[in-house]
Amino acid sequence: MKNVFYLAILSLLIVACKDKKQNQSVDQHQNHKMEESTSNSKKTLSPHKYAMAMIGDAHIHIDYSAPSVRGRIIFGGLLAYGEVWQSGAHNATWIETNRDILINENLLKAGKYGFFTIPTKDKWTIILNKNWNQHGKDDYNVDDDVLRFDVTPEISEQITEQLTYQVEKLNNKEGIISLSWEKVSLSFPFVLSK
Repeated sequence: MKNVFYLAILSLLIVACKDKKQNQSVDQHQNHKMEESTSNSKKTLSPHKYAMAMIGDAHIHIDYSAPSVRGRIIFGGLLAYGEVWQSGAHNATWIETNRDILINENLLKAGKYGFFTIPTKDKWTIILNKNWNQHGKDDYNVDDDVLRFDVTPEISEQITEQLTYQVEKLNNKEGIISLSWEKVSLSFPFVLSK
């Protein structure tokens, strides 16, 4: 009889220990989740953003990280004139279209492209590059460019604090892509290819 009693107590202790370990594991998991959500809730200096629009049956999508001015001189300061810029922070900005489009009278086939620029005071060179998935401009190669053209920037006294892209629909066949940051804005039109 004593043996049965001791076995019953031992069984209860084993079950209690297992329950305690499981509860500790659940508590640790919940605390870990809470720490993750707390660390993720911290404000990112260059948050991930996107701009997109439907132009007819074309879906135009731009994906970028948006840095802020934060009192700095950006163009001709933080970003040197005459050098390739990934047109955002962190990974290279990319643009995707599910339809062939014409930009500056040049055909851009449906697909995903790295979006780079070369800023200067008087003109900016827009570059679409077939290597869309790269960190910054680390792997940028001019031989991968599929389209290059120049645009004239607009300069304003008003500051756009955070880098902003827009895709604006003009009608079912035409749209405008624009970029604004610091005191600079630039834009270029595109048309759906037939």
